[in-house]
Amino acid sequence: MLEKLKEQVLEANLLLPKHGLVSLTWGNASGIDRDRGLVVIKPSGLPYERMGPEDMAVTDLEGKLVEGPWKPSSDLPTHIELYRAFPDIGGVVHTHSRWATVFAQTGLGIKAMGSTHGDYFYGEIPCTRPMKDSEIEADYERETGRVIVETFRDLDPQRVPAALVYRHGAFTWGESPYEALCHSLVLEEVAFTCYHCLSLCPGLEAMEQSLLDRHYFRKHGPKAYYGQNPPAG
Repeated sequence: MLEKLKEQVLEANLLLPKHGLVSLTWGNASGIDRDRGLVVIKPSGLPYERMGPEDMAVTDLEGKLVEGPWKPSSDLPTHIELYRAFPDIGGVVHTHSRWATVFAQTGLGIKAMGSTHGDYFYGEIPCTRPMKDSEIEADYERETGRVIVETFRDLDPQRVPAALVYRHGAFTWGESPYEALCHSLVLEEVAFTCYHCLSLCPGLEAMEQSLLDRHYFRKHGPKAYYGQNPPAG
């Protein structure tokens, strides 16, 4: 079942420790088959070096295990909330990567300070509000997804494919598990640079809107010109 998607989800999970985005088992990646309404996600607590495609957990959009020998990640309900709310995404990644988590734990968004940020995120990467005690004490992981969705009420999740969860960590998404992983890599890099920009120059404002527009739209949208065109025929 979903063998190709299992391979893609496994690859995204294995790249998390390879790129220094997770320690121990502090992260997970998933992918969704929209036609079948099934999610593939890392098993809960399983060390990355032990995993193969056959270990991936397949669930429905209610979180019920459909296939796989292990329980799915405890963060599955958060992933499901994002898949439900953002119908164009195909992959989700969650990490506690060091620099992004610094911003998450202080409740600060990551300003667009320069061109690397602008190439991938159209503006500030937001941090969610603090969760209420009732949310924490109820279905915590599902409420985590809902507070991310709430944060994007007036934001485009396609243009800013990342969020910081207050006192927690980072979630990113994309058209595929691999793209979601790439967004996690860029998120960590821009968190690192933003922190040091603000350390050198407290109160520094975000980059100029014209420069942000130039960098974002050279890669995204109908007028994008970065990279190669697909071969003809």
